[in-house]
Amino acid sequence: MKLDSKSPSGPLEQKWDKHRFDLKLVNPANKRHHRVIVVGTGLAGASAAATMAELGYYVDSFCFQDSPRRAHSIAAQGGINAAKNYQNDGDSVFRLFYDTIKGGDFRSRESNVYRLAQVSTNIIDQCVAQGVPFAREYGGLLANRSFGGAQVSRTFYARGQTGQQLMLGAYQALSRQIARGQVRIHARTEMLDVVVIDGKARGIITRDLVTGKLERWLGDAVVIASGGYSNVYYLSTTAMGSNVSAAWRAYKRGAYFANPCYVQIHPTCIPVTGDHQSKLTLMSESLRNDGRMWVPKKQGDTRHPNDIPKDERDYFMERKYPSFGNLAPRDVASRSAKEVCDEGRGVGNTGLGVYLDLMDAIERLGKDKVSERYGNLLHMYHKITDEDPYTRPLRIYPAVHYTMGGLWVDYNLMTSVPGLFCLGEANFSDHGANRLGASALMQGLSDGYFVLPMTIGGYLAGSEISGDVTTDHDAFNQAEANVRGQIDRFLSNNGKQTVDSFHKRLGKIMWEYCGIARDQAGLEKALKLIPELRAEFWDDVNVPGSADDLNEGLEKAGRVADYLEYGELLVRDALARKESCGAHLRIDGFQTEEGEAIRDDENFAHVAAWGYPGDVDDTPIRHTEDLVFENVELSTRSYK
Repeated sequence: MKLDSKSPSGPLEQKWDKHRFDLKLVNPANKRHHRVIVVGTGLAGASAAATMAELGYYVDSFCFQDSPRRAHSIAAQGGINAAKNYQNDGDSVFRLFYDTIKGGDFRSRESNVYRLAQVSTNIIDQCVAQGVPFAREYGGLLANRSFGGAQVSRTFYARGQTGQQLMLGAYQALSRQIARGQVRIHARTEMLDVVVIDGKARGIITRDLVTGKLERWLGDAVVIASGGYSNVYYLSTTAMGSNVSAAWRAYKRGAYFANPCYVQIHPTCIPVTGDHQSKLTLMSESLRNDGRMWVPKKQGDTRHPNDIPKDERDYFMERKYPSFGNLAPRDVASRSAKEVCDEGRGVGNTGLGVYLDLMDAIERLGKDKVSERYGNLLHMYHKITDEDPYTRPLRIYPAVHYTMGGLWVDYNLMTSVPGLFCLGEANFSDHGANRLGASALMQGLSDGYFVLPMTIGGYLAGSEISGDVTTDHDAFNQAEANVRGQIDRFLSNNGKQTVDSFHKRLGKIMWEYCGIARDQAGLEKALKLIPELRAEFWDDVNVPGSADDLNEGLEKAGRVADYLEYGELLVRDALARKESCGAHLRIDGFQTEEGEAIRDDENFAHVAAWGYPGDVDDTPIRHTEDLVFENVELSTRSYK
């Protein structure tokens, strides 16, 4: 089935303004008659809840953390893009649009990406008005720096804490609405199912993570803003609590899941040290402004990095991509780092690492200036590795970081289920096959502050939403029974293996066969191993404790059960996409001799959106949305 994006007609630069005008409006007096459910309180969810409440809607906001402030959005370090052109270096809305389309390897929807670039300038004004302490030049003007995939400086930042500061801005806006009574916040509460009535999303089932109580919530629309799915790989830079469950439960209620194989591998992460680890740590891409990536020219060179002369070093990013150098996009940098390590020139005890060297910057700018820019990041690196980045290069290696796939949404950010919307990293809409650095925060706040509050009004004004529905409806009864049935199944299982042991084994399968490089044989093997592991999980997992109080093992069990289903869909999508594009690298005939991606625009210039077949063991249904490029020319990406 071909999907309709509902992108408005007309010139690209006028689409969003025209669409806002064409949308039906909800009278201010009528907004107080509508209640919207928002799942997730990161940047997308918090900004959406706060803005809708400011407009007059009543909002129920849910997070499984003890406070919205603990959402994983706080972990974003480097910055947020906006086409302000403060540096007068040639930036513009169209250039940001083009860089994002190109960075995603021409696998994203033009209309959505242009709107993102348009709205980006408003985001900065909004956040400055909230008091977000962006870095400033000596004269007081907002400062900018460069990020990967761009040749202009458009990234606004708050040292290495940009996500945290933006989150505080959104949180204070949300807190204001909580105090006004427009928002009810439900912390330590996890969404476990979506309730669909008469074809429309009308509510959710939740579990109180402290008391274990299952509860039913009714609304006129449901918004999923629950983040990405990178923890399907077990080891990632994402917070360990982050999960795919909210989006996956929505998928099993009829929402299509788009492009799950698009998984971003970030090039600058602290390397794995052993099997004892349960998480990896990101080193911000901003370090590549001043840091130079290199490895020894000779294989097996174990000398201290400071003892290796410059003429015996391979600054491989500068050699391969002279125009962009160390600031090539993340997928390009990650592949390049893996390539030199595969050649036997990796560094560190495992050989899985490359150097990110700030020594030239320290010599040029001085230690104090480098510390001013990156001090908290370098302090974190020193604490974790016990290596001083001011006196020797950092060691980095690619790791799973962000997910470009997500629930399919149209131009209004509505999924294939009417009344069910999806924002931020949880949807697929803006980044194509690879996200550029500093664009995640931009998308989350664009969706939450400026897009959804407009488009959800069009849905509410134009839909017949029954006021007679209550939480006693049969759909609520069925959904709660399904949730309770899974919980009872976990607790009655007399297995011997822990939830974490299954998660770790799944992660190894995903990384080995569907990681940086993929091929048909490996993907087919993963498709055999994952269902076997899933069957073993249900046969032998052990979940101690009860359902009537705090039980972290039970929480994890539900999330890992979803990963064991979702991982299979991700692999299936990677197998079906017989091309290389962005972060999806097929090494079985879909790359050049230099290791660059070979796209197949004739057969795969589309979004793949998968529908749930009704049973997890049945083959999901693959739908497509053709990608039409009227304003940019499809071309082979080049950063040389």
